Amino acid sequence: METLKNVRKISLFIVASVFVFTTESIPRVADNGNETFTNPLFYEEFSDPDMIRVGDDYYLTGTTMHSMPGLPVLHSRDMVNWEFLCYAFDRLDLGPEFRLEGGRDIYGQGIWAPCFREHGGTYYIFTNINGKTTQMFRTKNAAGPWTRTAMKRSFHDLSVLFDDDPATAGKGKGYVIWGYQGINFAQLNDELTDIIPGTQRIIIKKDAGMGEGLHFYKIKGKYYITSACWDGRMRMACARSDKPEGPYEVNQAISIDEDFGLAEGYRLKGLGRTSPPFNVNLPNTRDGGRMSMHQGGIIDTKTGQWWGFSMMEHNCLGRLTCLSPITWEDGWPYFGLPGNLKRSPRTWVKPDTGNVSEPREPYERNDDFSSPKLKPIWQWNHLPDDSKWSLSECPGFLRLHSLPAAELMSARNTLTQRSIGPVSIPTVVMDINGMQAGDVAGLALFNAPYAWIGVSRSAEGASIEQYNQLTGKTESMPFKGTQVWLRANCDFLTEKARFSYSIDGEKFEPLGAEFTMIFQLRTFQGIRYSLFNYNTQGNPGGYADFDKFTVDEVYPNGLMRPIPFDKVITISTYDGNCVLAVKDGNLTAVSAKDPLVKSS
Repeated sequence: METLKNVRKISLFIVASVFVFTTESIPRVADNGNETFTNPLFYEEFSDPDMIRVGDDYYLTGTTMHSMPGLPVLHSRDMVNWEFLCYAFDRLDLGPEFRLEGGRDIYGQGIWAPCFREHGGTYYIFTNINGKTTQMFRTKNAAGPWTRTAMKRSFHDLSVLFDDDPATAGKGKGYVIWGYQGINFAQLNDELTDIIPGTQRIIIKKDAGMGEGLHFYKIKGKYYITSACWDGRMRMACARSDKPEGPYEVNQAISIDEDFGLAEGYRLKGLGRTSPPFNVNLPNTRDGGRMSMHQGGIIDTKTGQWWGFSMMEHNCLGRLTCLSPITWEDGWPYFGLPGNLKRSPRTWVKPDTGNVSEPREPYERNDDFSSPKLKPIWQWNHLPDDSKWSLSECPGFLRLHSLPAAELMSARNTLTQRSIGPVSIPTVVMDINGMQAGDVAGLALFNAPYAWIGVSRSAEGASIEQYNQLTGKTESMPFKGTQVWLRANCDFLTEKARFSYSIDGEKFEPLGAEFTMIFQLRTFQGIRYSLFNYNTQGNPGGYADFDKFTVDEVYPNGLMRPIPFDKVITISTYDGNCVLAVKDGNLTAVSAKDPLVKSS
């Protein structure tokens, strides 16, 4: 073994690089175009993913909370490049809270932790809704339309397994598992609306090491359950048994500590406060594993490969979906590669599905509102009032009529789309000719706390304003024009954003202080770009017209600087208890207290 060299700085000569750096504003895709892919699959929120394979086709859905339409269905032939098929529902009205009426809402609730299945030529999505029973959506065509049936009870973070046992003459039994830590099991009735009396039991005890976000599989005669678990670090646990009802053996970590180097960012303390002052936890760079990949499942290809899919935290951007090669060892499906189990590569060879797909992204983000329908990337914040928005009243524009609201969180008809990392810049043009006194309209970074830049109209005239809910401060300037460009520069690595405006679309002027973007559990979503118009005087007001919404992706490859090949660089450690050293010919990090560390 070579002598360890105790160094706080080390110089390296970079002689080659396989990465390509570009600042051209092009959409980011996971497919690198050279038979490799880079995680995440989408550099935007796609949480609680569930994926199925039907022949050569893969289908994916995930949580949409209070956003509508909801439950997106994506399709792929290679698990890397996805196309949008449909939403399982356009509208879901289960009470005034779904409409933001009567001071009620479903923020952080709504649709979450869906289970996607196919059986006997029918596609199913089972999903949780807070305060309601579990909802089942079904169709013969994954592209829709889907029909909804309310089940008889609620199953927390459920997963369904159709067990095609030859003894059942090909009909198969439907089983459901659900719960947090203590895992419940039951057999479903033929209608899939309730459990069969007498079949419910606890199959895994609370202290066994399982969590929630369950996925239930039968693989080569054995039954497997994956779950997400939090114990100071995020991990994915797995249980296996020879029978669906158990007993189960638990492996507490088939995936753990893979966060691709991302530390925990700003966090809002508590759930209750909706106005300043907010209590914010500063970024936690000490404790590793808090952002790691966790909730997800496993899937095979027709060529015999196995892959894992799971989500990881990405601070204010939300929770992102990643893809991992699986290595089977001792009968367990470990995420990762031989010699490095439980850890997933950020860039790796694409799955061998037997199909080749061209690099693509599932959505178009930019919208000039010239089509008769909104692009699928858009979702409403809660159920919209369809009489108060239009794409036809002023062709080529999105017209939002204002409805009474005290502030943005209670404003109906706010149109949103997921933000994209690592750095992006949403811009929109707004015409204010139709705004009336009390109207406030513009571009928001929807969150809790949120911030926006827009126009406020009073009896005295209009002003361009930038409001920061985190600080409670408003910056304002008089505005005599009728058209304004609004922009937000968002850095989702530093979690900082700045707002600006332009009156000619060329020169942008900053307005307001830097806004700190925070992940929180009030909405349980990441930052959303949002277009809004509401009236603060208690009555319906006028309208605002929006045009040319664009999102510039500054670093679509996720690289912030070009690799400095053919140059000398210096690497420094930030932690005084850790040193860079050469051990067995490899550069590695070791404890400064390691007795093998010697001064050079």
